[in-house]
Amino acid sequence: MRPVLAIGFGAFISVAGCGAKVEEAPPAERPGPAAAETGNPATDFKELPAASREGGLPLNEALATRRSTRTYGSRKLTDAEVGQLLWAGQGITSARGLRTAPSAGALYPMSLYYADDVALWRYEPRRHGLAKVVNGDVRRDLAAAGLDQAPLKRAPGIIIVVAKPSLSAGKYGDRAERYCMLEAGHIGQNILLTAEALGLGACPVGAFRDAEVRDVLGLGDDYLPLYLIPVGEKFQP
Repeated sequence: MRPVLAIGFGAFISVAGCGAKVEEAPPAERPGPAAAETGNPATDFKELPAASREGGLPLNEALATRRSTRTYGSRKLTDAEVGQLLWAGQGITSARGLRTAPSAGALYPMSLYYADDVALWRYEPRRHGLAKVVNGDVRRDLAAAGLDQAPLKRAPGIIIVVAKPSLSAGKYGDRAERYCMLEAGHIGQNILLTAEALGLGACPVGAFRDAEVRDVLGLGDDYLPLYLIPVGEKFQP
């Protein structure tokens, strides 16, 4: 596995974003696990290896070499690779609970799911692990919801980026959904650059039927799927 992304060539990324003072959301406003994710913690939760925060591919090199990859090898992603990708998207980076991607008002209305050949999982940033949502392989269902696009059918893993705008609407009203879409962009780019730094291929997919994706994830209409990101080892013909 290649080392992960580092900041290089004088580049700078602010977790809070724009240098503005960030309010930490009260605990009651932070999203908890969906009802479908509850279960026996001894069997339904998998801790991931700690994410690397040092060294790795310089940022500008990752930016220069990143491409949407639509064909993948058959190798299953390791837990370390999955953990690094999900941490890049929503990992906690401070004692205050701030994360790798900026969020309006630090409300964090976003959730990440991961589908592989074993199960559908939900990423839990506080524990840096995966809570099992559905036992079994749902990737075929996600591909069908995604109009049977080839990358979704071929990838060993699919990351799903989901928003719950109501978690931001109390503060931002009608702009909450817009802010969720912006946050999905931050998260998606973090994941794509980290995939490149790991030597993996990934492709952001935005064409899918929302209701079908929600059905696969077991979520209600108040959730908004924003990205499907198939990821895997770059295919070597």
